[in-house]
Amino acid sequence: MLAKANRIVRANDYRAVVRRGTRFPAPHTLTYVRITPGQTERRFGFIVGKTVGSAPVRNTVRRRLKAVAFELLAEAPAGADVVIRALPASAQASWSTLHHEISQAIHRAGTR
Repeated sequence: MLAKANRIVRANDYRAVVRRGTRFPAPHTLTYVRITPGQTERRFGFIVGKTVGSAPVRNTVRRRLKAVAFELLAEAPAGADVVIRALPASAQASWSTLHHEISQAIHRAGTR
């Protein structure tokens, strides 16, 4: 589970990352990354809309995304705010597929 310091919880923070962050599309997810200079924490946020499926399906997808974020926490650049939007296809995606997509986005964001 992500520590409170590693979670994006305010709507303004979500909005800033989605609007001003770099967008990394993939077949099952859409990842936004915004690196803030001077900030040391790496924070993750998740958007899983009703288009993904029913409530149990959305909760399963959200739990998978949180597990991926926990594993990739050390790999994200310092000061990175990452928002992961689950697309409808993510309901059928395996955990390893989601892990690969988000890992690729974080690595690409770190090289920019």
